[in-house]
Amino acid sequence: MLYIHISIVKWRCIPIATAGKSKETEINEGIRDREVRVIGADGAQLGIMSTRDALAAAEAAGLDLVKIAPQATPPVCKILDYGKYRFEKQKREKEAKKNQKVIEVKEVRLSLNIDTNDFNTKVNQAAKFIASGHKVKASIRFRGREMAHTALGAEVMRNFAQALTGASCDKPPLMEGRTMTMLFSPSSNK
Repeated sequence: MLYIHISIVKWRCIPIATAGKSKETEINEGIRDREVRVIGADGAQLGIMSTRDALAAAEAAGLDLVKIAPQATPPVCKILDYGKYRFEKQKREKEAKKNQKVIEVKEVRLSLNIDTNDFNTKVNQAAKFIASGHKVKASIRFRGREMAHTALGAEVMRNFAQALTGASCDKPPLMEGRTMTMLFSPSSNK
């Protein structure tokens, strides 16, 4: 006589222990609350029940119990496929990251006794940065005895602000140590 033993293995998602990741979603046996509000796989409210009963309902459906709103009282759990849920969540985060616009701050360094052609070159470069949507930081570094002539630096900055068209001044000329800075951003009337 030959006996054949067939066993059915049921796979369930179990969280992998990660040190320091408190933001990790709690699933299945990782949920330690006494009572939870349960939403079924089809989106129907199953009501408030004990965690043990909710786990039994999830196991009967062949899915996972996932805590989706831990800050609620009682916490809200949903019966769903955790692998699919995590994939969808990562997909949404990737899409949100792709839609973000990063604004860089470009710096243009001027000097206290800058010549006219050099000044015009710096203004043109800053105008290109502004046209491409970046913020521009204009700065003058005072060396040695130049610290006695900060008024001349403020005059150079005012001339720079007047020559730079299509930009609005976010921060007026301001001394920070040995450096005078001024911040410009693209005009919002485009």
